[in-house]
Amino acid sequence: QVQLVESGGGLVQPGDSLTLSCALSGATLDVYAIGWFRQAPGKEREGVSCIAKTDISTYYLDSVQGRFTISKDNAKNTVYLRMNNLKPEDTAIYTCAADLSTWCGKDSYWYTIWGQGTPVTVSS
Repeated sequence: QVQLVESGGGLVQPGDSLTLSCALSGATLDVYAIGWFRQAPGKEREGVSCIAKTDISTYYLDSVQGRFTISKDNAKNTVYLRMNNLKPEDTAIYTCAADLSTWCGKDSYWYTIWGQGTPVTVSS
């Protein structure tokens, strides 16, 4: 069974950094496109970033462009989301998702496998 497990969330202050991890088990990462999503209290889920199967393309939500970086380590079967200069509006549950498509998408319907999420709280 293919599963995704996120880790790395926590409580940080504005301006701090965090790196989220998304570990894939039951399959090899190099056949999946991976997306990161977040959902803040009272808001709809939004696509934050994604990386295509062969790393040839990435996507970033406008509000995180230049602050967040997505990367893959196929040897570790893990995708990372490095988040710098965190802001209170980044507070949300962050969830990773996978799909066997070549390209990645910013919308939830693109993905067929989902993790449980890890909470990120940015507060002073």
